[in-house]
Amino acid sequence: MPHPRPTPESSPAAPLNRREALIRILQLAGLSAGTAAAGYWLSAHSVRPAEQLLVAVRRSHTVAANPALPDLTVISGNSPRALVQHALQELGGIQRFISRADVVIVKPNIAWDRTAEQAANTNPEVVAEMVRQCWSAGATKVIVTDVSCNDPRRCFQRSGIAEAARLEGAEILLPDPAKFREVNLGGDILQEWPVFQPFLEADKIINIPIAKHHSLTGTTLGMKNWYGILGGQRHRLHQRIHESLVDLADFVRPTLTLIDSYRVLVRNGPTGGNLEDVLLKKTLVAGTDPVALDAYVAKAYWNLDPPALPYLKMAADRGLGSLQFDKLHTQVVALPANS
Repeated sequence: MPHPRPTPESSPAAPLNRREALIRILQLAGLSAGTAAAGYWLSAHSVRPAEQLLVAVRRSHTVAANPALPDLTVISGNSPRALVQHALQELGGIQRFISRADVVIVKPNIAWDRTAEQAANTNPEVVAEMVRQCWSAGATKVIVTDVSCNDPRRCFQRSGIAEAARLEGAEILLPDPAKFREVNLGGDILQEWPVFQPFLEADKIINIPIAKHHSLTGTTLGMKNWYGILGGQRHRLHQRIHESLVDLADFVRPTLTLIDSYRVLVRNGPTGGNLEDVLLKKTLVAGTDPVALDAYVAKAYWNLDPPALPYLKMAADRGLGSLQFDKLHTQVVALPANS
């Protein structure tokens, strides 16, 4: 890939504050950055399990905070697998998140019938490495799944995620309509809704969205990725999309979030399709604060502040994380070119 040259400045730049420095690092991560050369299926196939009683489930999958470790880590480098490895090291190691005999769900974005290069789905190598790491920590089962928007078989296959994760021993679960349970989500907007059953049974849940533009919310990042646990007519939620995002984030509360920014779909999301809308950034942003992660990536790639993303402030007000990512303990690492 061609390497963009830095733009010369006619005068010395003013010193950057911490927030500006963090954003600049993410914006410039991977100096080889350049352009990389429906819900209808679900609503038609999901069935309301009338024979089951409505269940109320609210479980946190989070791990204990550790002040000695970063809340947020930004890793840039050439290898998607190395990005995952180093992000986990900076955050305290995979054993901090996964315990022996855990049943783990790895939740990428596998929503669309697109290739990895089109950046509408999570990078398959990022997913595969996370699966490998979970096994190394002693997990008893590692499941990779999502409730796709396009035809799930095509999405799982064409994205490359099914094959990459299967090679690492993951169980690949397509969204079987018979395995949705009607759940009381306990949200302000989201109350009774069908949820894919594996998400109700896992010990740990790892959220691995891809950084993308979204026509309704500006971006689709970690919190928006939770739409992929739901059945039913999800398009109805778009009428109050910000409130529904916060309800979902409150309901799931993941163990760890890794935002795949190896390729970033900067325009025409969430479906994409045009390689001219994709930037190769070779970056992974990971941590335990889902609000801070979304706020950081939205600012870095789309220059969006919280007022432009109402769900972020709503989530912070509900105690789900911090909007002030620049005040968190952050570790930034640029890996050697040969790593």
